Amino acid sequence: MLFRQFVDHDLGCGSYLVGDADGGEAVVVDPGFAIEQYVEAAEREGVRITRVLETHTHADHLSGHGRFALEHGLPVSIHPLARPEYPFEALDDGMTVDVGAMTVRVVHTPGHRPEHCAFLLDDQLVLTGDSLFVGDAARPDLAIDAREGAADLHRSVRRLAELPESVVVYPGHVSGSLCGSNMSDEHSSSIGRERKTNHALQTKLAAFVEEAASLSTPKPPTTERLVALNRGPWVGARPPLEELGSSDGALVLDARPVDVFAAGHLPGAISVALDGGSFATRAAFVLEAAEPVVLHVGSRAEADEASRLLTAVGLFEQLGFVRREGSEQLRTVSVPELAELRKRGRAQILDVREENEREQHPLPVAFAVPYRSLRIAPPPGIDQSRPVYPICASGARATLAASLLVRQGFDARPVVGGGVEDRTA
Repeated sequence: MLFRQFVDHDLGCGSYLVGDADGGEAVVVDPGFAIEQYVEAAEREGVRITRVLETHTHADHLSGHGRFALEHGLPVSIHPLARPEYPFEALDDGMTVDVGAMTVRVVHTPGHRPEHCAFLLDDQLVLTGDSLFVGDAARPDLAIDAREGAADLHRSVRRLAELPESVVVYPGHVSGSLCGSNMSDEHSSSIGRERKTNHALQTKLAAFVEEAASLSTPKPPTTERLVALNRGPWVGARPPLEELGSSDGALVLDARPVDVFAAGHLPGAISVALDGGSFATRAAFVLEAAEPVVLHVGSRAEADEASRLLTAVGLFEQLGFVRREGSEQLRTVSVPELAELRKRGRAQILDVREENEREQHPLPVAFAVPYRSLRIAPPPGIDQSRPVYPICASGARATLAASLLVRQGFDARPVVGGGVEDRTA
């Protein structure tokens, strides 16, 4: 069996190239929009990709199935409950797809979405998509009613748990994705291990449904757009990003590290550090889908990666990138410096983490507003005549928040190099 797992750590997404190495055939499961990685892997392995299998219509990232169809003429298979607007070959519970000598059995596992299916490969391993994760189950509220989806998901993960304990589990997401709340960062597990340790398999139906209905993890604003794009007509490749001489007044998204941004950036730029993790998700929370942006980066490679990730969440309006120096500076403070300011009673602190993070590691002395809300309106209760110190877990979101506050006239000084969980914070 040919088996290759691809993990996009920024989005927390897993995709797969699987097939029969001896027979020279393979399929791609849940491809990301950047399909070059699968094509290159297939060429190295000496196999021909014959189709795309989708576990479901993705709500968190743009699928590459359209590019495979347009550029390589491949058919796309998905359960008909997805109601796709593109040509497709229908999957159904229990049916099998032969890939050379390898057999893929379809297991209908609704919950995250009604059409969701898992794929059992030669009774040895199962690609669970957005159903059973390592340590948890997918969230059912991204694109359907949370309670209805949770009830279906509760049944679906138990159906998967009936597989032999030796079957290896490969999920569609790992830690970093918003498609689950307590998933592990491990890339695989086994049915036997999940039976013993998975929270979703230990929770009774009523409690499971209540947990799903009370999720505090935010829903990305691009969810409906991505579902529409992935369900609709094929989306083809985007043109490469070009370097510009200036931003020419357009909104600037600065993808450089926070210390570089602080040292000098373009006026009005929003800091979303590419190396700060969850770049695409954070950008999606602070940008409008149709809002034209210019990327500020340090290299062509950074521009390509930032562009790829923005495209992956449906943010297509990228005008180009710049690498010029910026004249605006941002004052920052360290965790020890903030601690000293607190002792003097001079610190106006703004906690920009999410609610679930604040519950686990509270910071009672701070105002609390998630970074993603600050583009919409300034935080209530903050004295604009005094410095405000945004803080998160590491500094990336704090700097993002500070860049949004500066645009509104605040003297924002983010805490960098650490955050709330550090002892002196």
